[in-house]
Amino acid sequence: MAYKNYLPKFKHESAVLILDQGYIIHEACDAVGVGQTAIRRWVTQLQEERAGNTSQKTRALTAEHQEIQALREEIKRLKREKEMLKKASALLISETFNGSS
Repeated sequence: MAYKNYLPKFKHESAVLILDQGYIIHEACDAVGVGQTAIRRWVTQLQEERAGNTSQKTRALTAEHQEIQALREEIKRLKREKEMLKKASALLISETFNGSS
């Protein structure tokens, strides 16, 4: 059986059925065509995001937490670039001093 990958918006809307629209698990599963394990996981994730917790392991369901994840990735990228620039600068300075003697 192949693993099916769902978009965050679909997961969000599926979890909202239970959290905000009064569906019970099996009704929501029937309505969106997914299994109980998946929908329970999405409900838990949405509850966590609503509580202000953003997981680094899964793609966020809400736009706010998707932005937080994107910003965290940008920070990581900028830190890597900064480290590379530090090393390149140190190498250039080293070559300048060694070459001018």
